[in-house]
Amino acid sequence: MTPGLRKAALTVHVATSVGWLGAVVCFLLLAVAGLTGTSQQLVRSAYLMMDLIGWAVILPLSLASLASGIIQALGTVWGLFRHYWVLIKLIITALATALLLLHLQPVTHMAGIASVSDLSPTDMTAMRTQLLADAAAAVLALLVTTVLSLYKPRGLTKYGRTRNERRQPAGQQP
Repeated sequence: MTPGLRKAALTVHVATSVGWLGAVVCFLLLAVAGLTGTSQQLVRSAYLMMDLIGWAVILPLSLASLASGIIQALGTVWGLFRHYWVLIKLIITALATALLLLHLQPVTHMAGIASVSDLSPTDMTAMRTQLLADAAAAVLALLVTTVLSLYKPRGLTKYGRTRNERRQPAGQQP
């Protein structure tokens, strides 16, 4: 990648990743409001907004973050499979995106229930608690990827070591 293109790709990746984290934090706050709220109007609104934010904000940002991260890795010296920190970020991001798709189904279900009936504090408690736990786990996963991006812990994968050995002339240390 040219330096300008690399910076543009990095900007897109950082913006979508930070946006994804921020949207999930908002989702977590709504999950707390939905689980602990005493006002039926607040609880109803929380689940309706969770559904909207999940499909219209979080899912597109997660897909954009995953795609831009892959582009960023393939277009820079870091590579996609050369360094453990990049590989771990890829795995976490791909798993988080896949789990998000599964997680959005119960969110839509809760929003459907909330749109047609009032939820008492004891209705659907297990599902409401699970939505809260899932959102908290997503925040944690995204924070881990953020830390990996900033600290870039050393360590080449076997593939990365092999590639480096091929590039080094015989007898030279990396």
